[in-house]
Amino acid sequence: MMVIVIENAPPALYGRLSLWLLEIRRGVFIGDYSVKVRTMIWETVTTGINAGNAIMAWHEPNEAGYDFITLGRQRRIPCNLDGAKLISFYPENDNYRNEVSDDAPSPYRNYPNRKKKRSASKLMQYGGE
Repeated sequence: MMVIVIENAPPALYGRLSLWLLEIRRGVFIGDYSVKVRTMIWETVTTGINAGNAIMAWHEPNEAGYDFITLGRQRRIPCNLDGAKLISFYPENDNYRNEVSDDAPSPYRNYPNRKKKRSASKLMQYGGE
């Protein structure tokens, strides 16, 4: 099982994804494909997203039972805390990242001044909720 959520994407990408996946709500696509097809679909999203953003989550045989990847400019960023893939938030007025986040252990790879590992208290400070 996999889920793709896209926002602010061109209409052509919505149409392209609807060829392979079921759109259960505007911008939310679900389906069940092999790794090879999932990779091909994600490459389609990567080339067609333009200024939008996307996230893809899929079933994975690990402790969490899933994995995910993000693309585009967004406040939520994946981070690795003691082997668990979690979501951290940028502050509201900060510049959001604009890249593919398939490397969870190092989500700040293009920000040299942010390569420090964040503690759980720092993550809670950005998550705040």
